[in-house]
Amino acid sequence: MAPLQPPVSMMGEPSAAWQQRSLASVWHPCTQMQRAAAVPPLPVARASGPWLYDPEGRRYFDTSSSWWVNLFGHADPGIAAALKAQLDELPHVMLAGCTHAPAVELAERLSSRTSGQLGHLFFASDGASAVEIALKMSVHHWSNCGQPGKREFVCLQGGYHGETLGALAVTDVPVFRSAYAPLLYGGAHLVPSPDARLAGPGEDAAAVAERAAAALEALLAQRHAHIAALIVEPLVQGAAGMAMHHAHYLRRARELCERYQVHLIADEIAVGFGRTGSFFACQQAGIWPDLLCLSKGITGGFLPLSVVLCRSAIYRAFLSDDVARGFLHSHSYSGNALACRAALAVLDRFEQRDVLGDNARLAAVLDTALAPLAQDPRLQHLRRCGMIWAFDVRPEHAPERFAERLHTVGRAHELLIRPIGRTVYLMPPYVLDAALARWLGERLIQTLNTTLNPAAAGYPGAAWPPDADRTPEPSTA
Repeated sequence: MAPLQPPVSMMGEPSAAWQQRSLASVWHPCTQMQRAAAVPPLPVARASGPWLYDPEGRRYFDTSSSWWVNLFGHADPGIAAALKAQLDELPHVMLAGCTHAPAVELAERLSSRTSGQLGHLFFASDGASAVEIALKMSVHHWSNCGQPGKREFVCLQGGYHGETLGALAVTDVPVFRSAYAPLLYGGAHLVPSPDARLAGPGEDAAAVAERAAAALEALLAQRHAHIAALIVEPLVQGAAGMAMHHAHYLRRARELCERYQVHLIADEIAVGFGRTGSFFACQQAGIWPDLLCLSKGITGGFLPLSVVLCRSAIYRAFLSDDVARGFLHSHSYSGNALACRAALAVLDRFEQRDVLGDNARLAAVLDTALAPLAQDPRLQHLRRCGMIWAFDVRPEHAPERFAERLHTVGRAHELLIRPIGRTVYLMPPYVLDAALARWLGERLIQTLNTTLNPAAAGYPGAAWPPDADRTPEPSTA
């Protein structure tokens, strides 16, 4: 028997070598690879807590929780221990015709988090898959209920729900959508976003929400007989630049969907599991959707998993002796036991500790550290929702390739940060303490000042720190 090969490690080989190997073989997501040839990606050899380390041992604070998935820090020992135990017992079995304890327990515990309002859970693998499932469930439900004409959707301006074809059909981010427009389902209506940044003179966030809700009401009054569902990102539209809105919009949307018999789909893929300050974002509005999509933080950043929770009335509409009336969607790794076990460990953490309370207390410390940004004339719309902070650089102050430059300078200040266009945001793991929160605020301000005024920081013109890799940065993610 041949000896086992040692695990692949980046240690011992320089970052430049790994960058060359990656560019020769890996097609990186959300990246223009032509640009990547000149500005290679950051090699990450290991991670611990909020920190990422390159092969040379340099550290970088993961300000975006690795695309918003990491809750309790990288390599969290509690989640890792749960996975190791599950690995020896049952890594995976198909969920069609079989079941296992982690899947059952996860479905039960997530349903209980909704007080049983959402009684059944369907498993998938990633956020876009969850959205696809919710859209299909909605249309199929109405068809099973004798209303096959209800097959249109309503989505918000600036909304993002994933990059598979069904999800793109209800996404309003042109850089992702435009190239594939001929392939997309055409029955989607676009309604105004309740983004609080759109406030006019004399308006507050609640007034913007009401104005957007009035436009939604007008559409539903006209087209409700043909509309299956409204899909929203509750409280925060991520790819729109962390566009935050008042909970009043969710209350009005819930009321209107009930009045006009339209499903409300809550895409909490990015904002669930405490990101907005409550376990589910919808809780801040005191409402429950008909379909709830979850992913990203569900496994604490360890494994891919997504789920859709639905109301029992939707589930019951698929019960029949006719196989074709059933919901036959499937994924080979649906309900993967390892991923479910990681998700259960995440729920354990919320139950064993006051995660939301701790986050609120530490958020106040970071608020204080970031307070000077509110007085900076180069910036606007400093905002926070739970553990999400954001502000926008005014167009006249944003240099060419601003997002890339801020990202590059951030590395020199030990930050891995990915702006969305002119929007700078923080969505850190839930492992801050007061000292680290203050450090993070200080480093972000230093990074911003160097980016907007490089000459004052000793980098004249367009010259940037030579020891920082210049990674390609799309304007949308």
